[in-house]
Amino acid sequence: MFSQLSHSVRQYMIVTFNYWNFTITDGALRMLVVLYFHDLGYSTLAIASLFLFYEFFGVVTNLVGGWLGARLGLNKTMNIGLLMQVGALLMLALPSSWLTIPWVMAAQAFSGIAKDLNKMSAKSAIKTLVPSEQEGALYKWVAILTGSKNALKGAGFFLGGLLLTTIGFQFAVIAMASVLFVVFIGSVLLLDGDIGKAKSKPKFTQLFSKSEQINTLSAARLFLFGARDVWFVVALPIYLGSVFNWDHSLVGGFLALWVIAYGFVQGFAPKITGKAEGKVPDGRAAMWWVSLLALVTGIIAYSVQMGWQPEYVIVIGLLIFGGIFAVNSSLHSYLIVSYAKGDGVSMDVGFYYMANAMGRLVGTILSGWVFQVAGFAACLWVSFGFLLLAALISIKLPKRLKA
Repeated sequence: MFSQLSHSVRQYMIVTFNYWNFTITDGALRMLVVLYFHDLGYSTLAIASLFLFYEFFGVVTNLVGGWLGARLGLNKTMNIGLLMQVGALLMLALPSSWLTIPWVMAAQAFSGIAKDLNKMSAKSAIKTLVPSEQEGALYKWVAILTGSKNALKGAGFFLGGLLLTTIGFQFAVIAMASVLFVVFIGSVLLLDGDIGKAKSKPKFTQLFSKSEQINTLSAARLFLFGARDVWFVVALPIYLGSVFNWDHSLVGGFLALWVIAYGFVQGFAPKITGKAEGKVPDGRAAMWWVSLLALVTGIIAYSVQMGWQPEYVIVIGLLIFGGIFAVNSSLHSYLIVSYAKGDGVSMDVGFYYMANAMGRLVGTILSGWVFQVAGFAACLWVSFGFLLLAALISIKLPKRLKA
């Protein structure tokens, strides 16, 4: 059956399968690190520092990785990412006494490079597999890939909490490394060698985008993802465990539910934003959706600060946040692929995801620091401020795209 599909669809399925498997390990590893090192007595700021290199090298990787993808081909950058994640997981398969902060930060650096090579390669590859005049189909394919990825990342959160409870940290990372190595072998054998390779070799000086619309969208993306990670990465799982006394499986299960629901909504974003009526979203849609997200976040932050049933407000409110955030993320993912030029698409996509990684870096650091000094409500207020900035920046996005 697989052999009867068109070549483009087969390649899309291979890219998506690689991305799915990588994403599960990425989500599981994040949950494992947060919960395991909290059990070892690390402060929230110390746990956030473990992700510092993960996010920092994500910034560098997206910038340089887009250039590499355009020169070498996206198959090579994707396969390098898979292999590096295997190495990062094995670095953590040591006795706990050997897992010093510098060693874990180094492993997380490799994982951050791997994750963004893999993501940039997958998102860029879609642009090369969909005809340039089919904007509606492009939006649909991007939404499916992005939505399924986040659903599986949520499954990874649950898997991380479950594995930590059942087999322990070291055996968990060894098991994930083994599965991912098998995926890497399959990718080397099945993925085309010329996906996304630019016709002319781009110069290193072309790394930074000269497109105003891509620069504007990238700035909005930075604050959008900073707004999520400032409460989600470190503050929320520690808050659920320390204030509500949830165990590891329950924390992992809730975060899994959040991300799975978020991914599910992303997959349906084209229907939510009007594709069923023959429309594709533009900059105006991005501005309105992020403004709605800012309003919801402000209401949640105020409710938590006032102590109005915080457990219900956080659980229900953040599920609503996740649904609206999912539409925002899917809109952005479509717009960047649409704005990007066809030849050497990974250059523009890489620059955009560099801004995404910068937002995650800032959000991760603030998640540990703000929570430690001012509490969870303060993290939500910072999130609200970031979303207001994203809405203001989005005013400059182009208002119309071709259908």
